Amino acid sequence: MKRVLSGIQPTADSFHLGNYLGAIKQWVALQDTHDAFYCVVDLHSLTVDVDPKLMTERTLKSVAQLIALGLDPNRCTIFVQSHIHQHNQLAWIMECLAGFGEASRMTQFKDKSQKAGSDRTTVGLFTYPLLQAADIMLYQANLVPVGEDQRQHIELTRDLGQRFNSRYGDTLVVPEPYIMKAGAKINDLQDPTAKMSKSAASQSGVIDILDEPSINIKKIKSAVTDTGREVTFDEAEKPGISNLITILSSLTSKSQSEIEKEFSGKGYGDFKGEVAQAVADYFSPIRNRSLELLTSKSELAEIIKAGAKKAEVVAEATLAKVYKNLGLLPRKGSE
Repeated sequence: MKRVLSGIQPTADSFHLGNYLGAIKQWVALQDTHDAFYCVVDLHSLTVDVDPKLMTERTLKSVAQLIALGLDPNRCTIFVQSHIHQHNQLAWIMECLAGFGEASRMTQFKDKSQKAGSDRTTVGLFTYPLLQAADIMLYQANLVPVGEDQRQHIELTRDLGQRFNSRYGDTLVVPEPYIMKAGAKINDLQDPTAKMSKSAASQSGVIDILDEPSINIKKIKSAVTDTGREVTFDEAEKPGISNLITILSSLTSKSQSEIEKEFSGKGYGDFKGEVAQAVADYFSPIRNRSLELLTSKSELAEIIKAGAKKAEVVAEATLAKVYKNLGLLPRKGSE
C-alpha cells in the first residue's frame, strides 16, 4: 500500500468541527486503503510562546481525540513528533539543502511575520516548512493529505527531495499532495464567510468536540443566518444556512437536496434545532471516549509508546540512508 502521512498541532484544548470534517474524517478513511502515519506535531507548535503545562495536556488531548474520532492504532501509526529525534536531524539536512530565497517565499511565513513584526517572528517560523519537509520524507510518504493552504509547502518538500536525490543518489520518496475535498470546509457560525478557526476573535462561532453538548447546541441555535425563511443551499446569498446544511449533511446520510426538501416550508428555528441535535448526537460518544482515555492515562501512554516504536523503525532507516549517502561517518566507524 502507498504510505500517507499527515499531522496536527496540539495548540488548543479541543479539536473543532472544521478540523474533523476538513481533515481527520478523511484520515480515518485513508487508514483502510493506505499505510497511514499520523502525527501530533508538537515541535511545530513551538514557533510561538507556549505554556509547558498546557503543551503536555493538549498533546495528550490531541492523541485521545484522534483515537476517539476513529483512528485505530492497529490500522495506522499514531505518534508524537518530539518522541522521534530523527525529525530534528533530517530537518537540519533540509535546512542546509534549501535556499534562503525559496524559504523566504513561503506565503504563510510572509503573512505571519508581517503581522507579528520582525522582532517577534522566530527563526523557527521561518524554518517551519523545512521541518515539515523532514516530517514527510522521514517516513518516505507517497501522499500527504493537506488543505489547499499547505500546497506550497508540499511543493517545497518535493523540490528538496528531488534535489537531494539528484545530488546524492536515489534516497528519498518524492511525495504527492493529496488535496482534501474542498466541499468539507466548515465556516464560522458567527461569520459564515470565514473558515472555522481557533484563532477567530470570538469562539462563539466554533464548535469544539470536547465541549458539553449543551454548549454546542446553544452555539448552533445562535448561529448567524440570512434574510428570508427558506432552507436552501446558496453560498453566495445564504452563507449561514449553507454552512449549517453542510454540517448536517456531513454528519448524517442526508444530501443537501434531501435537507432542502425536508425543511421546505419550515423556519430556521426548526432547522437549527435539527442541526444542533445532530452535532450533539454525533460527538457525545466521541467526547466520552476522549475523556475516558484521558482518565485512563496508562492506556493512552501505551498507545503513544507503541506508535513511537513503529515510527522510529522507519525514521531510523531513512536517516541512516541519508547520512550514508551524504558521506557522514557512521558512529561505529567505517563499514
